Amino acid sequence: MSVKRVISIAVAVAVVVVAAVAAWAALLRPVKVTVAGPAQNVAVQVFGLGTVEARVASKIGFKVAGVLTELSADVGDHVAMGAVLARLDVREQKARVARAAAAVQQAEANLQKANANLEKAKVNAANAARVSARRQQLVQNNVTSVEAAEGAKAAQEAARADVDVAASEVAVAKASVADAKAQLQQENATLDFHTLTAPYDAMVTARLKERGAALGASEPVFSLIDPKTIWVLAYIDESKAGGIKVGEPAEIVLRSHPHQHLNGKVARIQPESDRVNEERRIEIAFDHIPAYANLGEQAEVYITTVTLPRALLVPEAAIVGLAKSGGMVWTVEDGHLQQRHVTLGYRLLDGRYEITGGAPTGAAVVTQLRGGLRTGRAADVNSKTSGGK
Repeated sequence: MSVKRVISIAVAVAVVVVAAVAAWAALLRPVKVTVAGPAQNVAVQVFGLGTVEARVASKIGFKVAGVLTELSADVGDHVAMGAVLARLDVREQKARVARAAAAVQQAEANLQKANANLEKAKVNAANAARVSARRQQLVQNNVTSVEAAEGAKAAQEAARADVDVAASEVAVAKASVADAKAQLQQENATLDFHTLTAPYDAMVTARLKERGAALGASEPVFSLIDPKTIWVLAYIDESKAGGIKVGEPAEIVLRSHPHQHLNGKVARIQPESDRVNEERRIEIAFDHIPAYANLGEQAEVYITTVTLPRALLVPEAAIVGLAKSGGMVWTVEDGHLQQRHVTLGYRLLDGRYEITGGAPTGAAVVTQLRGGLRTGRAADVNSKTSGGK
């Protein structure tokens, strides 16, 4: 046998050996896979964006027009309920109050006069009654004339009428006193309207006018919020918002502090959605309102709608033929690969799906697809802990 032929045979044998080794590596050697077993206490969350707002917010001003002469609060101040925030020029209104007070005194004096006239009329009526009674007795004894007796009786009737007139004047005087007092009360109330006070324990978020400004009635001077009512108004896609309920826990991340997760809960679900963006408005209350929360600041919210005590989860990228209700996944069962059609449940924010059926008990789900996956092939498992979120 020539040397050339020996070399050819050796090369052929080497090729066969290499091919055999490659075939063994591809078909028989255990394939390395990464799997995820069942996870515990899996939080199913819904994500939304929103802004920091205050549930109680007000723009306040004076009920009356006037010139602003005093300001006692500025932006950022915390003021107690009833604290004086501003005042208007009160000189003209104080004059009106003094005039109304004088009118009350005059009405009370007229009432005293009317009462005196009533007492006088009563005395005159009593005297006329006595004179008439004597004249009636005398006319019966023929001591006086009938004309004199009738004159005395007419005088008695006139005195009674005078009493009625005096009583009416007393009633009119009492009404005048009541009206004057009401006018005084109204002018005093108007004087009080020249002082602007805080309607609740508040923080000043804007001062809209300065001293010397001529204001119209109800023109805003300050913007206030109740700092105890700061919360996040979040917008959640309608397709994700159906399972949200009041009281469910939430996490809040403010844009200014992206690494801090603040605890909160769903406080209110507004009954009307945004018709343009197709989003539902959800209001999230802080468990503890942070001192650094600024109105209007952007916030991320993560609302936990369900907590799964135990779940088998698979990444979306590891599902073949993903459909709404299920798909195909690779599993490791008794050390060998199998492909299963599984049904899917909740989808987590990180893209993993809950497997609700189709995977045998104890099966580990392959989390990364790679070449060489084949039903029945031995698998070298690299376990990966599956987190709750």
